[in-house]
Amino acid sequence: MTGPASERRRMAASLVDEGVLKSPWLRAAVETVSRERFLHPGVFLDEGRTWRPVAAADTDPDEWLKIAYSVDTLTTQLDGHLTADQADEPVVGVPTSSSTDPATVVGMIEALDLTAEHRVLEIGTGTGYSTALMCHFLGGDDVTTVEVDPQVAARADAALEAVGFSTWTVTGDGLLGHPYRAPYDRVIATCAVRRIPYAWIRQTKPGGIVLGTVGSWPWGTGLAKLTVGDDGTAEGSIIGRSSFMQARAQAVAPVAGDLSARTAYADSERRTPVSPLVLEEWMPAFLAQLAAPGAQFVRATDGDGSSLRYLFDPERESFAEFLIDGENWTVRQGGPVALWDDVEGALTAWREAGSPDITAVRLRVTPASHQYRIDRAPALRWEHRIS
Repeated sequence: MTGPASERRRMAASLVDEGVLKSPWLRAAVETVSRERFLHPGVFLDEGRTWRPVAAADTDPDEWLKIAYSVDTLTTQLDGHLTADQADEPVVGVPTSSSTDPATVVGMIEALDLTAEHRVLEIGTGTGYSTALMCHFLGGDDVTTVEVDPQVAARADAALEAVGFSTWTVTGDGLLGHPYRAPYDRVIATCAVRRIPYAWIRQTKPGGIVLGTVGSWPWGTGLAKLTVGDDGTAEGSIIGRSSFMQARAQAVAPVAGDLSARTAYADSERRTPVSPLVLEEWMPAFLAQLAAPGAQFVRATDGDGSSLRYLFDPERESFAEFLIDGENWTVRQGGPVALWDDVEGALTAWREAGSPDITAVRLRVTPASHQYRIDRAPALRWEHRIS
């Protein structure tokens, strides 16, 4: 039988071996903070089309520890309300809260470059585990964490109190930050956003860091690390891939209904030298979101079992439909915006520049816009105005 302390040491050693865990203070936190305490009342394990509930109270202690200290993201809530103790058998649902995999949690905290005197604002409390890791180093009074879901916030606050951290756990819309405790030295978001809210920049001290995932697709999103300037702007880069649930206020409803009816009338039709299949790869998907903000990539199946692929932008009432004939692709486009023209141009320029990695993307945030660029490719520049 293994105990939680040995499991924490094992997990910490594994993260060190992976090169993720580097700071002595953070290793001490990982070896001290009990992740299993932040998973009550239980988790849902992914079984493909269903989620199997595992309630902590009904699970063998050794098995529970094995789950708690696995390398996986553990889903703790489905559909905005369902927890594992409320289900007796596998269920269908959409994850709405989770305990992110330890490598991602630790890697993001490392990227904050924390020192003992820093004050931190965390957007998206979730289970509270990452909050506890920071509290172990900074103390509860210097960490403010915001969670939009009252039930999730209450469970996290109870878990934090149980392990000895009386931090500032706030229920509210994290996109607004928390001005009452500002300014902060660091802001970290554990949800994805379409763009970094300017409220986070405004509530951060000059020289402070804002860290958050940008993008609205389930994949093809990037971790932005920005330094706030004296002039109220922030500048930095995408430091790597990142995948989080979308902030609830920005969650995009999937395109539904009769897709053939939505694409019945096209304004143009032409061959495209760029296969839409590249949008299933991470960097092309990220570029597509920069070139056509608001567009969604939709994969479906026709009645005969053949695959269908589309780009839809519901707000701008535009679409691109892709048809394949042998190895050749045709794109049909409709609406006021030629979505694929913009995406195809970006992907072509990216390839001509040598297909740079996502870490080549620079980002500048002002009160009026988000400006993205890849320095080695002058054609790859976008300005997204904030309306």
